[in-house]
Amino acid sequence: MNYEIKQVDKFKFIEEGEGEPLILLHGLFGALGNFNSLIEYFKHHYKVVVPMLPLLDLDLLHTSVGGLQKYVHRFLEFRDYKNAHLLGNSLGGHVGILYVLKHPERIKSLILTGSSGLFENGMGDTYPKRGDYEYIKKKAEVTFYDPQIATKEIVDEVYETVNNRLKAIKVIALAKSAIRNNLGEELNQIKQPTLLIWGNNDAVTPPFVAREFQKLIPNSELHFIDKCGHAPMMEVPEEFNRILHKFLTKLNEPAAVA
Repeated sequence: MNYEIKQVDKFKFIEEGEGEPLILLHGLFGALGNFNSLIEYFKHHYKVVVPMLPLLDLDLLHTSVGGLQKYVHRFLEFRDYKNAHLLGNSLGGHVGILYVLKHPERIKSLILTGSSGLFENGMGDTYPKRGDYEYIKKKAEVTFYDPQIATKEIVDEVYETVNNRLKAIKVIALAKSAIRNNLGEELNQIKQPTLLIWGNNDAVTPPFVAREFQKLIPNSELHFIDKCGHAPMMEVPEEFNRILHKFLTKLNEPAAVA
């Protein structure tokens, strides 16, 4: 699907549908294609918003989880989104958690899938091996339960990024920032209903990470999906959308009368 990328002021984003905002935050090597099925399904029920996170466009000083959180805050304030459902995958989940901790007033619910913030297996000490296409291909494939999902297009995009010296430095800066920015002691402050959707075969943020998130976030529920890796919304979109839709619908039901 090709969606119109709007540019208003210094922000680029997709906005499809009407209703409560459902804001999607992509990960470090994420792209719009990660959310195609999700946008297509939920634009009939919500205002689906995907900001283009300036992962590799911030100055080096602000190339961090905190820098991205500030960008999201400026964007949500600029567009005046309220009562929003905030969904993040991988690094996007980490940014989402930080945002909710700092600005809870705009957020109605939090959805995390393969989120960093507690623990993640990075690309390893040798990353990035510039010029080694096969290495990058294997690292892209390990993101998914089915390595076929790591298409040539996805691998080429990662390869191009890590072969640009400045971009590679920023990727490493973001990855290190995510590891340093452990949120374990703050998660109990999250008051919003939180949905955790995790791949049972996630090798980047393994299942024990999801269980730890559930233990630490007070009002949270956890769903595992079998034969699924680090990006469930890409790998098993129908099941992901079903779980998410049920969660959001339940939030909007009037409380049962005793």
